Amino acid sequence: MGWGTRALAAWLAVQVPLMAQAPVVRKPPQAPQGNETPLNEPASQAPVSTGRDVETLRVQTRLVNVALNVVDATGAPVGGLEKDQFDIHEDGKLQKLAIFERESTTPLSIVLAIDSSESLTGFHKLEREAGKKFVKALVRQQDELDLMEFADSVREIVPFTNDARRIDSGLGDLQNGDDTALYEAIYLAADRLKDTSAANGRRRIIVLISDGGNTKKGMVYARALEEVQRAGALVYSIIVVPVSADAGRNTGGEHALIQMSQDTGGKYFYVQDPGDLNAAFQHVSEDLRTQYLLGYYAPKRGEDTSFRTIRVTLNDPGLQAKYKLRYRSGYYADAR
Repeated sequence: MGWGTRALAAWLAVQVPLMAQAPVVRKPPQAPQGNETPLNEPASQAPVSTGRDVETLRVQTRLVNVALNVVDATGAPVGGLEKDQFDIHEDGKLQKLAIFERESTTPLSIVLAIDSSESLTGFHKLEREAGKKFVKALVRQQDELDLMEFADSVREIVPFTNDARRIDSGLGDLQNGDDTALYEAIYLAADRLKDTSAANGRRRIIVLISDGGNTKKGMVYARALEEVQRAGALVYSIIVVPVSADAGRNTGGEHALIQMSQDTGGKYFYVQDPGDLNAAFQHVSEDLRTQYLLGYYAPKRGEDTSFRTIRVTLNDPGLQAKYKLRYRSGYYADAR
C-alpha cells in the first residue's frame, strides 16, 4: 500500500521527535590490543616529523670530588665553614658546587705501604705496632685497607679488607730486603686504588712509611705521580729520618715525597725517633676525619683527556688571610 504525501508528513511529525529523545549509549573504553596506543596516554614512541633533520646534542659530564683540608696558622683544622664560602675552578673557570660536606664521613679506601728495606731495620717492630693502632683507630665498617710492603720488590700482604685481625696478622709478616722499590710501590698502590668503587664519594688514600730513598731502577717519579693522580688518591708520607744530620741522607727522595704529598692534597710528616710513629699515624687519622668534601660536575670537552687543574679558594678576603687550604692540584679527564 503506498503512502500519500499527507500521510507521510503526518508519520514523520510523530517519529522525528521520538528519535531525538532516544538516549545515547556510551560503551566502556576497550583495553588496547597489540601495539595500539591508549588514547589517554601520549604516543611517545612516534616522533613528530618537522620536515627537517634535527641534530641531538649530547653533553657528557663527570662528578669530580675534591677532599679539602682547611687549617689555621698553627696547623689546626678549621671546621664550620659553609658551602657558599668556597669557590672552585677547573682550568681557571668557575664551577658550580654540587656536593658539600663538612667533616666528611665518606668511606675510605687506604693502601698502607711499609718500607721493609734494610735501611729501616730498626723501625720494623714499631712500624708493626704503630700500624696496628692506626688501623684500629681509623678503619670503620664502610672502609677498607690494603697492606703492602716494599723492599727489593713490592708485595701485597693483605688485599682490601676491614677485618683488623687479618691486617694485624699481615703486619706480623713483613720481610726484609736490601733495595727500596719506593716509586714502584707508589705506582702499584695507586693502580690497586683505581679498581676500588668510587661510589658515595669514597676517598682514596696512600699512606707511605719510608726514608724516601728509591734504590730500585725501573719506575720513575713522574710515572708514579701520574698514576696517583689518575687514581685521584691523596698521599700521606711518613718520612723516617734515622739520623737527621747523616751525610748520606737522601734529601732528594724526601723532597720527592713532600712534593707528591702536596700535589695530591695529602700531607707529610718527619719521624726521627721510632716512638714518633704513633703520633704521625694519629695526625693522618685526624686529617682524614676533618676533611671537607667538595664536588662539581665538569663537562667532557670532546676527546680531550689532558690534565685539568683545580683551584679552591675562600671568597672572603679576611678568611683567605687566616686559613690555608690543602687539596689535589687536578685530575686526568680520562681517569676512572
